[in-house]
Amino acid sequence: MNKTIRRASVFTLLLVFALLIRATWVQFYDGKALAEDKDNRRNTIALYSEPLGNIVVGGESITGSARTKSGDLAYKRTYTDGSLYAAVTGYSSQAFGATQLEGIYRDLLDGTDNRLKSVLDTVTNKRSEPGNVITTIDPDVQKAAYDALGDKKGAAVAIDPATGKILAVVSTPSYDPSRITTGDSAAWNELTKDSDKPMTNRALRQPLPPGSTFKLVVAAAALEDGLYSSVDEKTDSPDPYPLPDSSSKLTNENPSAPCEDASIRVALQYSCNNVFGSLAVDLGQDKVRAMAEKFGFNDASQDVPVRAYESVYPEDMDKAQTALSGIGQFDVTATPLQMAMVSAAIANDGKLVSPHMVSQITDSGGNALENYDDSADTTEIVSSSTAEQLQSAMQTVVEDGTGTNAQIAGATVGGKTGTAQHGENNSKTPYAWFTSYGKADGKEVAVAVLVEQSDAARSEVSGNGLAAPVAKAVMEAALR
Repeated sequence: MNKTIRRASVFTLLLVFALLIRATWVQFYDGKALAEDKDNRRNTIALYSEPLGNIVVGGESITGSARTKSGDLAYKRTYTDGSLYAAVTGYSSQAFGATQLEGIYRDLLDGTDNRLKSVLDTVTNKRSEPGNVITTIDPDVQKAAYDALGDKKGAAVAIDPATGKILAVVSTPSYDPSRITTGDSAAWNELTKDSDKPMTNRALRQPLPPGSTFKLVVAAAALEDGLYSSVDEKTDSPDPYPLPDSSSKLTNENPSAPCEDASIRVALQYSCNNVFGSLAVDLGQDKVRAMAEKFGFNDASQDVPVRAYESVYPEDMDKAQTALSGIGQFDVTATPLQMAMVSAAIANDGKLVSPHMVSQITDSGGNALENYDDSADTTEIVSSSTAEQLQSAMQTVVEDGTGTNAQIAGATVGGKTGTAQHGENNSKTPYAWFTSYGKADGKEVAVAVLVEQSDAARSEVSGNGLAAPVAKAVMEAALR
């Protein structure tokens, strides 16, 4: 064979081998990455080629799929009462992805979850019938919270203390996910640039200073530590309380309140800053932090199953800062979910059942693939004796203290108000908080409400004035 031809043949053969190696690499190594690339249009086409499974509230689907009239995407996501349930569902958009339950259970809802596959589906690699997400949300409780918050900027969370089921998750102002399901960029820009942040889930994902609602955590620490044996034992708490290593003093909102050396019951009743600042310093930040963490603070992996933002009790404080942390200020932050968990544990005799807003996930035939109600963990936060005393003190707050607007005829209600400072030197409108529990006729519920902004005058902003009426409406709906 001619030497030149032989060399050309060898070179050509090498090129063929190189092409085969590259094709094999792409097929078996790069193929998965290419298939999962977010910019691969084929994935979106496949995702919306069939109707999606649904998210269910109270036995009714609050999501759906509608046939599109044009384009290469056969179906689009639809929502029933989208604004009411946006803090629960999140959104599933052809252009902007999926969030919250829509995102967490995307494989289940689009039929690609391996648990949905039959033997035939596995052999043929056919897309399975999609599954459904059954939530714990009570539609009446959800609507009561949404209506009560109205045009206020805020949030509410309701939990069944005995089961950990989340009955309501509301964030206002809200938005309708239907507006962005087809990738409407104008609607997306409007929502994302809105200064009121309607797409922020304030109930789960916006921790703010909890103010005086945090005093429940400090009271629990003082009783569990044995610093005081009873909520009715007098404390050693001068009024005003001189902040250690500082020239400043911790005063009370109501100068005439009987806060000097007040018992924990009276201090909760009148929300005495001097008492809880003193308790935090006497206990020390480590003991307060330990109790806060038992309730769920400083947990960066709190899933319900939506990942909630971490509620924080800080470290490395001096004594003056520790005193301020005792009244829910300085660098203490909490979500409404977290403060609902505090009341839920107290109401449930000191035991916290892990909160969750999905009861089970099912296949298309309704067969359970996973049951979250059965797997909810229970943790003892405080003793039943401490919980009983705190329940009693919280009832005093509602019956004859700063939380009277939460009273419900025929029900036992306990609560704690909070008005948290906002801005440098408290220059901005304070945050109004209320955390509570209600019991009646064998039913019970724990509720936390945050009002971040309202049209009320600054002087009228208080936990009792703004947040307690919302909590009352939610509790009434849950206890019916």
